[in-house]
Amino acid sequence: MIVRQFISWIRTAPAGERAEATRSLARAWLISDLTEDDRAAAEGALLMLLDDPSPLVRQAMSQVFARSAEAPAAIVQALALDQPSIALPVLEHSPLLIDADLVDIVATGNSETQCAIARRVNLPPSVSAAIAEVGSPAAALELIENAYAELAPFSWDRIVERHGHLAAIRESMLVLEGLPSATRLALVAKLSDTLAQFVVAKNWLSPDRAGRLASEARERSTVNIAARSRGEDMQGLVQHLRATGQLTAGLILRALLSGNLELFDASLAELSGLPHARVTALLHDRGGASLQALLIRAGFPESTFAAFRIALEVSHETGYVDTLGGAARLRRRMVERVLTHCETDRKAAEPLLILLRRFATESAREEARLFCDELAAEDAIAHDDLIAA
Repeated sequence: MIVRQFISWIRTAPAGERAEATRSLARAWLISDLTEDDRAAAEGALLMLLDDPSPLVRQAMSQVFARSAEAPAAIVQALALDQPSIALPVLEHSPLLIDADLVDIVATGNSETQCAIARRVNLPPSVSAAIAEVGSPAAALELIENAYAELAPFSWDRIVERHGHLAAIRESMLVLEGLPSATRLALVAKLSDTLAQFVVAKNWLSPDRAGRLASEARERSTVNIAARSRGEDMQGLVQHLRATGQLTAGLILRALLSGNLELFDASLAELSGLPHARVTALLHDRGGASLQALLIRAGFPESTFAAFRIALEVSHETGYVDTLGGAARLRRRMVERVLTHCETDRKAAEPLLILLRRFATESAREEARLFCDELAAEDAIAHDDLIAA
């Protein structure tokens, strides 16, 4: 009886009063002990109010029903497809929307609705994939910052491909601890390309010079990222490098000259097609024949064999690098030993010598920077001690 009186009254009531009355009726549906007849009448009234000309009425329903698993499913579905000011609470919170509903709304909705879905708790991989594939940059950013969203590796890669040129996207992704190394490297590549295009547009560098600097920066970043990669993450990184044409002899030589034997081993395993354990065993054979056979199988030119052999010998002499920073920097002693040998080796090609000289310069400058940093730190400690005394 009360619901019938409500239906009669609401036809002529002002919009604000209709909204408040609708809010009360929606709450009654959720928490009151209505009879079956009253519940059926209340549902009919609420369904009728979906056609109310005032958005205030539908907003009232959306706010009450947004988080409830007991709300009328048909009403929640209708509210989810309403204008953004009405749909957003339901899209962000309603447990009644299934994955297929959310994927469809991501595909057909605007940035606001995509952002609301991207903020949902326990967002499944299928919905995350839809946002990664067609979502706006703002929605992608919401997705990245949602600690409760599940993203498959290909979704991360798709976000990088579509929005990696945007600084906000890169910054949000690079601070994530669990980001796959291959995705992290793809972000670095986007940044390098963006910077290269910028300096060329400003006429600060020629396209060739900018491209070379960007390539060198990517190589340094690759070794740096690889120093933090293990197991499947390392394997995924190496596969990404090969698929993108970056798994070159120069990069692998840089890894070895940095003491990063894990990246070196994983790269040779990927290129040779041999099991990782088999490659590791062959590389520990001090005879040299195994290494040469492995390099041939990996497709390396003969002119690089001596460089890899000398670098591996020095690596065995000096041992493994036990710090992340150490595994990401060229080791000056190794570089100079390899360069000295190759300069007297008639089989060494000129491109290899150019590469090694560049490595020698880079390692010398890096060593000088570290030395100066240590001196500055010692001076600061001495100064503090003097003040304290």
